[in-house]
Amino acid sequence: MRVLIVGGGGREHALAWKLSKSPEVKKIFCAPGNAGIASLAECVPVGSDEIEKIQSIAREKDIHLTVVGPEAPLAAGITDLFRENGQLIFGPCSEGALLEGSKAWAKKFMIDHGIPTASFETFADPVDAYEYLKKASYPLVVKADGLAAGKGVIIAASFTEASSAVRYIMEEKAFQSAGDTIIIEEYLQGEEASVFAITDGLSYAALPSVQDHKTIFEGDQGPNTGGMGAYSPAPVLTKKLSRQVNEQVFEPLLNGLREEGITYRGVIFAGLMVTPNGLKVLEFNVRFGDPEAQVLIPRLKSDLFPILYEAARGNLASVPYPEWSADAAVCVVMASKGYPGDYEKGIEMKGLDDLPNDETTMVFHAGTSFKDQKTVTSGGRVLGLTAWDPSLKTALQKAYKLADTVTFEGAYFRKDIAHRALRRK
Repeated sequence: MRVLIVGGGGREHALAWKLSKSPEVKKIFCAPGNAGIASLAECVPVGSDEIEKIQSIAREKDIHLTVVGPEAPLAAGITDLFRENGQLIFGPCSEGALLEGSKAWAKKFMIDHGIPTASFETFADPVDAYEYLKKASYPLVVKADGLAAGKGVIIAASFTEASSAVRYIMEEKAFQSAGDTIIIEEYLQGEEASVFAITDGLSYAALPSVQDHKTIFEGDQGPNTGGMGAYSPAPVLTKKLSRQVNEQVFEPLLNGLREEGITYRGVIFAGLMVTPNGLKVLEFNVRFGDPEAQVLIPRLKSDLFPILYEAARGNLASVPYPEWSADAAVCVVMASKGYPGDYEKGIEMKGLDDLPNDETTMVFHAGTSFKDQKTVTSGGRVLGLTAWDPSLKTALQKAYKLADTVTFEGAYFRKDIAHRALRRK
């Protein structure tokens, strides 16, 4: 089989790495890919948002399955385009992608189908939002409605902070049209966790729990990023709570999608808050998370290809339920100085040839490229230093040891990944 992966980050490197191990996969292409993916796949210099070009490449390369990594091409309708042309693709249609593409749409969907979530109000006019904030209780959460690369969520402790967030999103257009509409939401107390499921729209396979670290600084301080690290499993999500996720989240979600005539074949990513009053859904995403994929995929003992292939065909029930390692996995993101703000690109990376050759660590490339036959930085999040071990503490030690081997000028990473899990031990 010939597989095309859409995207060029750490998630796509993890997908390529795992799919390359499948006996059923003979050739992998990636659009656009990165310097790390290039060792596993033929990289095609086409942006992940150029969906017509990607569809043409899939036809020209005789691709049997296309796997979409990022959310933007899904929201833009890449799945609809492929299906119209009789090409197999793993990822939800554009209507299903509204679960991530529009927070307002997703919140209404949750209310309509009985999925627990925080109370909220939606605003398309900043004047109305400011008036609401004058009477609101604090803290609260201000969210851009559209896609904002994981950065469009601001927790506000006061009217001053909340009004600044509204101005930043709606009037200063920090996230462009993604902030034309905003959600102002109840602030939930508790601990976050993420749970994923692969579905063909009829049946689903739930994946192990993950906890990521969104903020840039240690101690969960500073602005949100696309994710500075992750670990799996997340102890906060007990077996009992995992059953509740299936009963209260995934099952009503799939029932609701079918009721609304939406054929959803892809990944569902539920961002959860475990509160004193039970589970609440913070948001849905419609793809493997990044860096969550970098800790989930190494724990998968089963062949990934048939799972994705049969889900895309609407035949997931024909595949044995995925088997998972009991090991803990961690990913420490190494980022460029200045991220999530402005940062320099094109910085040479050192130590990549000195990485250990073992079966329990992997450096996933997120923002890298080639320049003058050297590997250089090309993004804010550059590498995912990943390790797994029966002991979470040992896995962390392995991941941080990788940071002593491979680096670049201005490299930054958090040194407290998995701190909540370690406190529980």
